[in-house]
Amino acid sequence: MIVEGANGPTTTEADAIFHERGIMVVPDILANSGGVVVSYFEWVQANQTYWWSGEQVADRLREKMRAAWSTVVSRADASDMTLRDAATCIAVERVAQAHRRRGLYP
Repeated sequence: MIVEGANGPTTTEADAIFHERGIMVVPDILANSGGVVVSYFEWVQANQTYWWSGEQVADRLREKMRAAWSTVVSRADASDMTLRDAATCIAVERVAQAHRRRGLYP
């Protein structure tokens, strides 16, 4: 298993080789998203003027990360693709869905 560092993905060519050899590569967008999630939690707390304990933040983070992992792994397995490709597909679908629901902003 290879877990990429923040902003340090493998090349497309290497990713294909790892996939062919059955070596799991956890893409940086998944492996390093915890910091972004916690930043969002901080933003929510500041906007709501409601504060969570460190344990509550850790519990919420664990829940989000496990859900993201499960979603990406399920898509990768179902479509025989890399975790990176699965994560990218999910991200593009979610952005497209948001545009359909909200409309395009000028």
